[in-house]
Parts: sequence; C-alpha cells; structure tokens
Amino acid sequence: MPQTLFEKIWNAHVVAQDADSPAVLYIDLHLVHEVTSPQAFEGLRNRGIKVRRPDRTYATMDHGIPTHSRDIPIADALAAKQIAQLETNTAEFGITLYGLRQNAEKQGIVHVIGPELGLTRPGMTIVCGDSHTSTHGAFGALSFGIGTSEVEMVLSTQCLLQRKPGTAQVRVDGKLQKGVVAKDIILAIIAKYGIGAGTGYVFEYTGEAIRILNMEERMTVCNMSIEGGARAGMIAPDDTTFEYIAGREFAPKGANWDKAVSEWRKLPTDDGATFDATFSLDADTLEPMITYGTNPGMGTGVTGRVPDPAQLADLSQRNALIKALGYMNLKPNQPLLGQAIDVVFIGSCTNSRISDLRDAAAVMKGRRVNPNVRVMIVPGSAQVKREAEAEGLDRVFSEAGAEWREAGCSMCIAMNGDQLQPGQYAISTSNRNFEGRQGKGGRTFLASPLTAAASAITGVVTDVRTMLR
Repeated sequence: MPQTLFEKIWNAHVVAQDADSPAVLYIDLHLVHEVTSPQAFEGLRNRGIKVRRPDRTYATMDHGIPTHSRDIPIADALAAKQIAQLETNTAEFGITLYGLRQNAEKQGIVHVIGPELGLTRPGMTIVCGDSHTSTHGAFGALSFGIGTSEVEMVLSTQCLLQRKPGTAQVRVDGKLQKGVVAKDIILAIIAKYGIGAGTGYVFEYTGEAIRILNMEERMTVCNMSIEGGARAGMIAPDDTTFEYIAGREFAPKGANWDKAVSEWRKLPTDDGATFDATFSLDADTLEPMITYGTNPGMGTGVTGRVPDPAQLADLSQRNALIKALGYMNLKPNQPLLGQAIDVVFIGSCTNSRISDLRDAAAVMKGRRVNPNVRVMIVPGSAQVKREAEAEGLDRVFSEAGAEWREAGCSMCIAMNGDQLQPGQYAISTSNRNFEGRQGKGGRTFLASPLTAAASAITGVVTDVRTMLR
C-alpha cells in the first residue's frame, strides 16, 4: 500500500503494538535541556536506573542561560540551579553536554544545534522536553515534544508510549513575493485554519512554495506546527536537505553517507498515498503577516485591520477576541500599520539562524533604530554567533543601535531580565504571543525578521516591502 512520509517512519519504529493500546515507539535521538530534565534524572537516580542510550542523548543549556555577558553571574536563582543541575546530571549519567563550560563553542538553542551539528537527520524519531521539537521535522524526521515523565521514560528505555496520530497534508503552492518569507507562510496557515486545526494530526507540508525553501526556512515552518495544533510538522527530504547535512559533525561519512542518502530518498510520500485531512494556502497572495491578539492564530496581513468581534458568529471566538483585544489595548477595525512599539526581539528557535540574521541586517544596514525602541538580536547558537560576526552582521546591528547578545532563548520566554514591562508592545520573531509570555503585562506582535527589523527602524509596525524597494 502507498504510504505517507509519516507512516513510513512510524512503521519503522514501532517496537510493539497491542490492540487498543499505545504503540511502543523506538526513539533515535533524545535532546535534553535544563528546564524539563531535572525531575526526570532524579527519577532515574531514585530508582537506580541508568540512561539506556547515552550515545543517543545530547544536552544543551538554552532556556535559562543569560544572553548578556557570560562573565556576569546568573541573576535568576532558579535558572542558575537548573543549569548547575544539568551539569551534574549529564556528568553522572554520561551524556554529552553543550553548556557554559563543556563544549561551549557548540552551545545553543536545542532546536538550532541539533540540525547544525548533523544530529538531526531524515527518517529519525526525535523527542525533547520542549513543544517546538517539531522544528526537526523539516528534515523528514518524526519529531515532537514530550513531558517530564516521558523524558524519564525515554532516558530509561529509549522508547516511548504513543498513540498513532492522523495525517494532514498542508499544501502551499505559488511563489512568495519579495519581503514575504517562511514565517509569513506559517503565520498565514495558522491564521486561516486556527490554532486547533491540526489537533490529532501530523502535518506534512508540500507544494511549490515549500520545496523552494532552504532548510532554515523549512525549520521555521515546521517549528510552529504545534501552534496550529499539530502533533508534529514534516517536510519530505530532498537534495536541499542532503546538501545541508553533508559534512556536518555527526553526519554519516564516506560509504555510509551514500547508503544513508539512498535510504533517505525512499522516504517521501508515495504516489497514491492518502491523508486524513488536507489544508491549502496560495503563496502568490501572501503579504507580510503580523499577529494582533494573544494566540498565533490571531494574525493578518500587515496592511490589514484588527477584526471586529461583532462580525464573528461563534460566541466563544467572539469572546476570545474581545478578551485578546482588551489585553492588547487594540480597537476593532484599527489598522496595524503605524502602531507604536517599544521593543523588537529577533531570536528564538523559530528565527535565530544565520539566514534570519542576514535578513534583519539587510534591512538595518546603514540605518538607525528608532531611539524609542529597544532592539535585541539574539543568535540561536554559538556557531551562528561566530558566523554572523565573521560576516560583520554584529557590526551592522551595533552601528544601527541594536543589542548584540549571546546565544539562548532569551525574551522568547522572558528569562534573566530579557522581558517586556507591563503595557509595552514588542514585535517578536518568536512563536508565541500568549498573555505574559514575554513579560507580565507585555504585548507581543509575532512577525518575520524582515518585518521586525523594518519596524525597529521606524518605531512602528511597518510593511517591510516599502523599505525593500
């Protein structure tokens, strides 16, 4: 029978399956960070259990690590404790750590360093105690976030109990116009179909507009699959995928590389395979996207207006929008263009890679940020930081008046003082705009690095296409 990409990977990793029970799924790669792992390691310690496959487990520090100078002590006591505990746990259980002292040159956001080290590869099952593990699906992997108890399960058994989800094709045809990028694709999909459309499904992104994306752009799309309700997001591997992986530290070498690529070419969905649901988007019609509410589905084109709750027939949706606009202090039918902002954050596991920084620098070069706006540029890894500095991007940002930081999650989760003050507006390249996500009382507009950089210059929500001309 013809199979989808998801079905091929799922079927190849089922260890056992009893009727009406979850499958025992083998996990190829387990990524660990300091926030969701302490209780899991303590559980192993209390039970006298070792990590089943330390060679398939890799840890990094990202959520609580400061992005200011590493010479300054960590101000957040809980973050400092979690980081110290990760050092202790990885040393005790024999796990490779990319941290402040160990392998610091490779430290970074977990969903950035996995691909750049070549740990993430097609056909794998990948888990992490972080919801945005769907990022790795860009490589044709089945990759999803898990909870703390499940982290302990994978550490101890290298397997996971999982019920098989359905499959949904998300087809994006057409071509993007200048100034419209991958972040706009995924924000448009979520705005069109809502934050619950993917519930019970794994998304497979297909179509011309997806195939022409580079790997970093594909990661951006897959990263936010969880925001559309999906269990995971996937893109079939192709030559673009193989070229990205080739030569990386953990990539297969020599004859093993040729064998791996031969197997990876068999992964794309077969002709005649069926999906349980289908969604679509026309890339030709897209403009830069921006959110206006308190979930990623409350978004519109940058030239659009805030919707009127009175126009929504569904009572729950109407009430949710009323509440969101109250929090954001926005009015129905208000244009978003020209809305004043206080902070711009360019970073996170969604948009902190070298191509994202290049996009932002292209807009900011030779310009100055608005004096009323604080701009933070946070690379996704130590490697990205080195690459950016080798290209002179750090000088572009600094000369424009932006802050150039160390690698970490930073303002995405309002850590170590990298946060909004009550009532402040931010344009953020991260993935969530929930109430208080970037600081208690802070108000977040999600957008692409291009839109964020353009708005940093003007001090208001801006259509970057006017600056690119």
